[in-house]
Amino acid sequence: MTITLPALDQSRDLVQPLLRSAVARLDPTSRKVAAYHFGWCDENGRQTNASGGKAIRSALALLGAAAVCGDRQTAVPAAVAVELVHNFSLIHDDLMDRDTERRHRATVWALWGDGLAVLAGDALLSLAYEVLFETGSPRAGRVGQLLAEAVRELIRGQVADLEFESRARVGAAECESMAIGKTAALLRASSCIGAVFVGAAPRTTDALAEYGHQVGIAFQLVDDLLGLWGEPAVTGKPVFSDLVQHKKTLPITWAIENGGAPGRELAAWLTRDQQAVSQDELAYAAGLVEQAGGRDWAAREADRRIELALAALDKVPMAPDCRDEYVRLARFIVERTA
Repeated sequence: MTITLPALDQSRDLVQPLLRSAVARLDPTSRKVAAYHFGWCDENGRQTNASGGKAIRSALALLGAAAVCGDRQTAVPAAVAVELVHNFSLIHDDLMDRDTERRHRATVWALWGDGLAVLAGDALLSLAYEVLFETGSPRAGRVGQLLAEAVRELIRGQVADLEFESRARVGAAECESMAIGKTAALLRASSCIGAVFVGAAPRTTDALAEYGHQVGIAFQLVDDLLGLWGEPAVTGKPVFSDLVQHKKTLPITWAIENGGAPGRELAAWLTRDQQAVSQDELAYAAGLVEQAGGRDWAAREADRRIELALAALDKVPMAPDCRDEYVRLARFIVERTA
């Protein structure tokens, strides 16, 4: 999928040099694994130009600085740090979910095994703090603290997500709490750390954090919809992948709690042995989610969260073109297909 949103393109251009420089510090094996994950080379180390992801989080960090002082370049170390943290989480997430493909390529663990996937992810996490603290900025400590808190929340959400797979029933409120940790926490941090790094007032950073929080929940809602009805050729994941893994996602848990008879039937379906479930059975279960209203609710709720995110921006004085970038980025998140 080609991303043409200007804020994302500009973020990649600004972040790439320092990001590559940071990865170059790793030992040869970890360096090759990380470079492969970012799309810079194939599994044999040969240079490629594969997709390195959307760069939403680093774009938010740079946009926060632009909103405050008009200069994105100043916040590049903070943006690189959040991009490294995000990719640490992706490598570990693929391993835990046993996903064999990401961005239409084999995942790190699928190529090099569990051990190297764990170590490569850990290496990126360590680099994030190294890049941040070597700036010598008096605000690096606060940004590092925000990132550390986001990682703690991310791990909390990931733990809950794994536990939910083995539980017969998960409430919608529990699922939202999981999503706030797993996805929204890092987007919240990403949205405010650029502003923190350039010295913005707490009123501004709090409002930008709220924007990121609401956008993060919308992001997870859309991810959950794509996990059920996304086009595999676009998403790079099998259709109905969340049902295959027994994931208790937001549209599924909402459908069970609020969907009447189809919701109750869906709850019963999820308790069955799914070892050899067919595509027809998966399509039937996805249909139950839709009949119970989970699909429509998730789409509406994502739109509502985006409106709350945009309302938070009213507390931040910024140039009209900068606000327009925030609006387009939010819309992109709910309209994306991968």
